[in-house]
Amino acid sequence: MSRAEAVPAVAVAGPGAAHGRRSRTAAGFLALFRNELLLTFRRMRTIVLLGILAVLPVLIGVVVRIETDGPRGGEGPAFIAQVTQNGLFLVFTALAVALPVFLPMTVGVVAGDSVAGEAATGTLRYLLVAPAGRTRLLAAKFTAGLVFCLAATATVALSAVIAGTALFPVGDVTLISGETIGLGAALLRAVLVAAVVAASLAGLVAIGLFVSTLTGSGIAAMAATVGLVITVQILDSFPQLHAIQPFLFTHHWLTFGDLLREPMYWDGVLKNLGLQAAYVAVFGSAAWSRFTSRDITA
Repeated sequence: MSRAEAVPAVAVAGPGAAHGRRSRTAAGFLALFRNELLLTFRRMRTIVLLGILAVLPVLIGVVVRIETDGPRGGEGPAFIAQVTQNGLFLVFTALAVALPVFLPMTVGVVAGDSVAGEAATGTLRYLLVAPAGRTRLLAAKFTAGLVFCLAATATVALSAVIAGTALFPVGDVTLISGETIGLGAALLRAVLVAAVVAASLAGLVAIGLFVSTLTGSGIAAMAATVGLVITVQILDSFPQLHAIQPFLFTHHWLTFGDLLREPMYWDGVLKNLGLQAAYVAVFGSAAWSRFTSRDITA
């Protein structure tokens, strides 16, 4: 689906008064947002990435099942040991595995390509008939990136629920703090954890969007964003850098494990969400400043 087909009203409409009025309304933003979603989720690359995320919990579940049936059944880290007792814990295990590597790389590809990809294909300038439209377009791309974070996280969680139910017993869940909660409460806890994981990627979306405004090459923007994620993860692993590590956008990602206690511990989670909000504010502002002043020639 081409950009020209996706945005007929917004991208190629004339400079008439009716278009001017509409472009200043929420309807104009919603039209851009809807088209961004269509373009994002209709790309084959996006479908393949979501497919890989869907397969990940299945592979984890099968490996845990095979190991459980083997001579060393029952051994392993806390999350994995919990999976063998209750399939719903596969949700938390899969998210713990996906969050440091697979989810950020997937989001980095989508966010990094958001502006640079359009510039590379020559469709970006058709969206910028009026300079005032740049802010709305950037906001639509950022919001679509957040929706993709939710979709990617939900894909992992739903696949884990299905695989966990098929491979392991499901019932009341024993939390990592030792208390037991019912299946309904555990499902609500899984939804909460998935929402926190998705929100943890908001800062990366803003960073990827900023990087995407710096270049006209989608491949370069995607590679730079993913490379930055890897670099920050490495920096977060050195004890010598403990002074700066709390300010790295990846540092508090795994604090969602505190929500698997009774009562839930929110300190680490709130630090994580606050840090993501700060990254959104800083890199979102930088992306806006760059994009609104950029000379679009492609």
